[in-house]
Amino acid sequence: MSGHRGRRPILITGGAGFIGANLADALAGEGHDVLIYDALLRPGVAANLDWLKARHPRRIAAVVADVRDRDSLAAAAAEAEAVFHLAAQVAVTTSLTEPTADFEVNLGATLHLLEGLRRRPDPVPLIFASTNKVYGDLADLALRREGEAYRPANDFLHRHGIGEDRPLDFHTPYGCSKGGADQYVLDYARSFGVPTCVLRMSCIYGPRQMGTEDQGWVAHFLIRALAGEPIAIYGDGCQVRDVLDVSDAVAAYRAVLARIGTVGGRAYNLGGGPANAVSLRQVLGAIGDLVGRPLDLSFHDWRAGDQRYYVSDTRRIAADLGLAPPLPWRRGLARLAAWLAEMRGIALPDTAAEPRRTAAAVSGA
Repeated sequence: MSGHRGRRPILITGGAGFIGANLADALAGEGHDVLIYDALLRPGVAANLDWLKARHPRRIAAVVADVRDRDSLAAAAAEAEAVFHLAAQVAVTTSLTEPTADFEVNLGATLHLLEGLRRRPDPVPLIFASTNKVYGDLADLALRREGEAYRPANDFLHRHGIGEDRPLDFHTPYGCSKGGADQYVLDYARSFGVPTCVLRMSCIYGPRQMGTEDQGWVAHFLIRALAGEPIAIYGDGCQVRDVLDVSDAVAAYRAVLARIGTVGGRAYNLGGGPANAVSLRQVLGAIGDLVGRPLDLSFHDWRAGDQRYYVSDTRRIAADLGLAPPLPWRRGLARLAAWLAEMRGIALPDTAAEPRRTAAAVSGA
């Protein structure tokens, strides 16, 4: 933990992961000292940590440990001036095969971290990375298929998306563990005065993401396409998500910390919103254009808890935090493709250059 020169760092659990690394880079670039707490278990995260240390050798320190290591986590939290809690078991599929481990990582560790902050004489902010899965599978939404995408029959939902007033409905062990942690984080603001905030994230994508079949689907599709490997689709591919470039997610996290005095105790939906609502098939079509060849697709049964439609209503978070409009998804996808291709020494076709901000790109057409 050396290198902080007496100043208290901002702690990021899961800080070597995709979102954590981008957040750490932004904070360190602003002059903050950052303490990364990460077990370095997922592919690519060790490289992310090396990248951070190379870019900010005097700002980045690290503790390599599991969040279930209570002593290590408590020690890291004890010296922090703020905490971004991003560490998690992130796959629904894993939660179905290892529900106890899922609980221990997602809910048990979060409660232990909250308790550590509650006991401090000066409770510091904790900003929690939650998920849209807290709203369940949304099976009650009346949908109709239009071309390659589902859309709600309700025009208000189509125009605005799912709001924070949607009742919580936990499905799968992952939904239960993340949803339970989400509620504990909010209640520690209510019951104990710990300044907390929850961001219920939709699909975040961007550089430094090493997506897998179970998590990070935009990057996963691109990685498979660049390698010329087959891509498995679960469901019909018309399911819709609102995708958000990681730079916009990082801006939201930083804005929450800057305004924690006014937004503490609140939960926000964080995603690309209706302007960036897109189906898997539409993303795959754009990826085919970027790599310059047809994709090898196979279709399989729906997976447990999968939502056919989820789009965040982002009006509340944009208003409360003063957020700029998000990057259009086609531009963000082109940026991610370029980064992944560069990391792999692959040349993309000239037609894969980042598109201009056209009306079609903004609308998700």
